[in-house]
Amino acid sequence: MLAAVALLALGPGLAAASPAKSKRAAVATAAPPPPAPIEPLPPPKIYLFRGAMGPIFSTGMDRLEEKLTQAGFSANVYEFTICRWIGDRAIASYKESPAPIVLIGHSMGGLCSIVISEMAAKENIPISLVIAIDPAHATGDVPLNVERFINIFLSDSVLGGGDVVAVPGFRGHYASYDLKENSRVSHINIEKSDDIHRQIVDMVTQLPRIPVQTQADAVPLRYLVPGNTLVELWDSGVRLPVRAGDTMASIAAANRVPLWTLAQSNSLAENAPLTPGQTIIVPRHLTPPEPVAAMAAPAPGRR
Repeated sequence: MLAAVALLALGPGLAAASPAKSKRAAVATAAPPPPAPIEPLPPPKIYLFRGAMGPIFSTGMDRLEEKLTQAGFSANVYEFTICRWIGDRAIASYKESPAPIVLIGHSMGGLCSIVISEMAAKENIPISLVIAIDPAHATGDVPLNVERFINIFLSDSVLGGGDVVAVPGFRGHYASYDLKENSRVSHINIEKSDDIHRQIVDMVTQLPRIPVQTQADAVPLRYLVPGNTLVELWDSGVRLPVRAGDTMASIAAANRVPLWTLAQSNSLAENAPLTPGQTIIVPRHLTPPEPVAAMAAPAPGRR
């Protein structure tokens, strides 16, 4: 009786609601369960390759190996001349104990990284990350089993200069950086950049916590990096809608990317007018999934 009086005091609508309806309403408004946490992958196995006369001209690969090892990774540097033998070892190791494979090569070592990727493709083995540093002109195309590919090169280099492209149908993440306008960069020092080394270590550190993201929305990036500009190793581009009031400069500022990247990615002038509803390609980094409570805050970028 007291319960009925209380319901009537709250209003006729609540008084008329049956317990069954109340239960259904509670179920309908219940929050969906949080997504299951993504299990991190095992630490990657990293294979680095020097170019021709590597102990003399590719010493940056040894320094990068040291930095990766100090960061706790399994990293080893090899001569490109034993490329296929190392490829067979990497494939056998993956079959015995699957772990992300990372291939990084300078000059002919960059060509070797693609050769091993092709070997792995025949065995249906994915390659998590390939980074080619001024690879040789003869370097082949990026095969479909590569999830992330980055090329840092000098298009006017005689010793390197490999403008590597992906095979038709490639759906991974692709980014190409031509540094020919930087007068301080040459074929024999491009692999020694401490800034590039730092970014590679950061990228490899995140790799085990990033799910496979070979998505259709990944837009390939190809940049001619302005002279004296530090290269930022984005993974790929993403298309974002233009909103009322947006400008090239405001989109660049909101996404913390240089204005020149938007101009080149979209073949537009830096002050080009934009129309609401059109899409703009913006460079991005792949990052581990954010906790649910923090998903609204974009990951900070580096200028």
